[in-house]
Amino acid sequence: MKIAIIGYSGSGKSTLARKLSKYYKAPVLFLDKVNFLPNWIERDRDEGRLIVCDFMKNDSWVIDGNYSDFFQKERLEQADKIIFLNFPRRICIYRALKRYFRYKNTTREDMAKGCIEKIDLEFIWWILYEGRTKEIRNHYKQIEQDFKNKIVVLKKAKEVNLFLQKITNS
Repeated sequence: MKIAIIGYSGSGKSTLARKLSKYYKAPVLFLDKVNFLPNWIERDRDEGRLIVCDFMKNDSWVIDGNYSDFFQKERLEQADKIIFLNFPRRICIYRALKRYFRYKNTTREDMAKGCIEKIDLEFIWWILYEGRTKEIRNHYKQIEQDFKNKIVVLKKAKEVNLFLQKITNS
């Protein structure tokens, strides 16, 4: 099983990726971990692309993240299932704040070593506005159209829980 998880910052992509990776016994790749080196330094794009390309050679995988530069088109084409977490802004900002307080002064497992959890005005602005421009929203709509036979759009936590319940019961 190959699963691509996309969606807005703070929507729970990494949490869902961990759960699906465990359920399907598939390796998981967190694209934030690929994109960043310690201390939030961005990795060289070509180096990051190589990591993703190598990972996609696995027979099964779960890949968490949006990053178009990291073979997004190919990831979505190869995926057996695409999960789009299309949560509202208020939920994403709430979850990002909750995550910050949970992991404050530490590094989450889905981030590169040395990327201490942080929240700043730039990230808040990204969650509320920059990450939801008309161009980005249209990009997601295009993905929904292009992959309508294998995309699942989840808009709230209850839908995620029902989705997980459904796959574990089948």
